[in-house]
Amino acid sequence: MHERIRRRLLSQLLCLGRHTLTGVLGTSGRLFCDWSADYRMYSSERVEPEKLFAPVRQSLTGRLAVRQPLVAALDDTHLRKSGRKTHGVKYTRDPLGPAFHINFIKAQRFLQISMASPAENGMARMVSIDFVHAPAAQKPRPGADEQTLAQFRQAKRETALPKVGAERLSKLRSDMDQEGQVERPLWSVVDGGYTNRTFIKNLPERTTAVGRIRADAKLYHLPESTEGKPGRHRVYGERAPTPEELRQNPSVPWQHVEAFAAGKTHHFKIKTLTPLRWRSAGKEHQLRLIVIAPLGYRLTKGGKMLYRKPAYLICTDPNASIEEILQAYLWRWDIEVNFRDEKTLLGVGQAQVRHEQSVEKVPALAVAAYAMLLTSAINAYGPTGKPDSLPTPKWRNKETLRPSTQSLLQHLRHEVWAEALRFYSFASPSAPDTKPQKLETTLESVLFYAVA
Repeated sequence: MHERIRRRLLSQLLCLGRHTLTGVLGTSGRLFCDWSADYRMYSSERVEPEKLFAPVRQSLTGRLAVRQPLVAALDDTHLRKSGRKTHGVKYTRDPLGPAFHINFIKAQRFLQISMASPAENGMARMVSIDFVHAPAAQKPRPGADEQTLAQFRQAKRETALPKVGAERLSKLRSDMDQEGQVERPLWSVVDGGYTNRTFIKNLPERTTAVGRIRADAKLYHLPESTEGKPGRHRVYGERAPTPEELRQNPSVPWQHVEAFAAGKTHHFKIKTLTPLRWRSAGKEHQLRLIVIAPLGYRLTKGGKMLYRKPAYLICTDPNASIEEILQAYLWRWDIEVNFRDEKTLLGVGQAQVRHEQSVEKVPALAVAAYAMLLTSAINAYGPTGKPDSLPTPKWRNKETLRPSTQSLLQHLRHEVWAEALRFYSFASPSAPDTKPQKLETTLESVLFYAVA
């Protein structure tokens, strides 16, 4: 079983065509063998994706300094499907649709946690450490009785993405404690869809949440001390300014903070206010509000200066450093890069499976293979190092701060297939007449049976 899983993970990275189960089997050279065992590996409880992500998390955690926070970005994604009989498929809003028109797609819903592996220059690479299926509750048919509707409402609350996200963070916090990381803080960086009552009130212990908040959110100062006075103690004090009011308040000065984003260090203008309370977060959390001024940019050199929208963040740890909060949130964007690479390069979601277990485990194993690829590159070359086994194309003259996923896959294929192709360098037209290396993956099968 271990050999079958290892072959599956390597073939997922080497596959040249569509990453269906038959495509991966063709990459591993098992086109003319009994394929039923490979399908049963997913439909039965023989594979645990969590055990594949654990070594990735442990390896990246070992690169962190003592008591350095583990920054984890959490977000959801959709895998498009064509039929509704597959487990978890449901009509949902297309996140890539235009803002002026709502489009619907048939898709499965998955939740991912990516861990930041920071470099010395402030850059960080997000590596997936969790990928789970999070299907929505099935809506009952029209005319259903009240008991069925009540069960649906309860299931809808239990399967809400903020609730599932908080549960996965609790599992991550528990795994860290069991591995001797009790003293290490856990930071969860999320977007506005998770900055709500359900997510914040279910955060595990020793976990800090950083997320976007509405511009008109109603915040409150801490109440004055009522110790020794009769009656119930107040939880919320006077109304604090909303994030937008704080941004427009000229009496609050702007602060200048440096953070790494988009390939270089930028200077950000921010305003902050702490401690605050928010009814959605409850009395257990004292918050820090951070307002980020719009950044200016030009589409062309010498073009008109344009400005992005302002951003409003809250952090559940009012004593955390402003620089660390801002940098952690800027790292969060890399999880979107993970989603793009997983779908376009690794073929996550292309496998045509219907069994409930297979629907959950096939994409998870593909993401685990992707996480192992990034972790191996970080351990071998460092967060900013790049392999040099293949020369860089002439048109790619721009220096990059880190290797792309596509370049890592190309170098992996070079390491696996160069001996079989008798390829040594583009500079030498003839290779020495040596016996080709025996491959675990059949090169002929990969090339001739690849399906574009």
